[in-house]
Amino acid sequence: MSAVSVLVVDDSATMRSLISAVLRRDPEINVVGTAADPLEARAKIKELNPDVITLDVEMPNMNGLEFLEKIMRLRPMPVVMVSTLTQAGTDVTLAALEVGAVDAVAKPAPGVPAAEAFGDLAEKVKVAARSRVRPLEDRAVRGHEGVYHADPNHVLAIGSSTGGVEALLTILSAFPADCPATLVTQHMPASFTRSFAARLNKVSAATVSEAEDGAPLKPGHVYIAPGGEAHLVASGGRCRLVAADPVNGHRPSVDVLFGSVAQLGRPMTGVILTGMGKDGAKGLLAMRQAGARTLGQDEATSVVYGMPRAAQEIGAVERQLPLHRLTPAILDACAASAQSPASRTA
Repeated sequence: MSAVSVLVVDDSATMRSLISAVLRRDPEINVVGTAADPLEARAKIKELNPDVITLDVEMPNMNGLEFLEKIMRLRPMPVVMVSTLTQAGTDVTLAALEVGAVDAVAKPAPGVPAAEAFGDLAEKVKVAARSRVRPLEDRAVRGHEGVYHADPNHVLAIGSSTGGVEALLTILSAFPADCPATLVTQHMPASFTRSFAARLNKVSAATVSEAEDGAPLKPGHVYIAPGGEAHLVASGGRCRLVAADPVNGHRPSVDVLFGSVAQLGRPMTGVILTGMGKDGAKGLLAMRQAGARTLGQDEATSVVYGMPRAAQEIGAVERQLPLHRLTPAILDACAASAQSPASRTA
């Protein structure tokens, strides 16, 4: 397998050197060029045809988000965003992930060595090289047709990772106000989840918020797991944030969320979306064995077909569907008139 070719785009010469040095330490990556702004980057893309671009959020002539939108419309390719940890940087990075960037990394904070700050950059670049990037226009989805009422006892659990920002926006933007009580674990840095929840709240008819410990599970509400410090679980009809070690390398973990929902003894649906690795597969299997309806995103529409593949291979997924068909399938499974496999055999 040939090395992944990368173009590094950043207006800071220092940052270009740092990113290039970190990437060159990996023998499976070849930094083929650098660019100081989008205009230079456009010429380098044509000349070098890189597999992946690392793209600074804030640059002269055209900011990174504007340039990314042009890339995704005219020449879709894998992009990893590099941003500051400021609120403005977070908001722009979330917008970039929505537009189609595969992943994002944060620039080093003052006093933090570049090797430490960019510790996962090489792996994210290699994952990006294997990802599926779709044109920006190809993202329509339909929701539920007609009046919709969720089963008030139904609990929906969704897990996602790489590519999940776009997938969750696609699904939740079509959710009605009376959606099922929904818990979401998306692998994401702690600084991003509150802003992501706010963004989802703007595009969804449901009420979307970052989960708080003790919050009651209510229809019409979507609870996003906070990044970093705890696992989101469902217990006694409430959200709980449980401080514990990472599971499958993640905190919060999708497996932990799904495993807790499997024990609720209520009507439930589990959904596993695009993402690297296998987090969520065992938990989704536990949900299915407990009587849940279970859905997985298909390979063709997954940015990274890792988590859905792992779940499919162990028999955890009842139905696998393309992204644009997941929302109606989810809402049908959670509707007031729907019955779970467990209730049909009771």
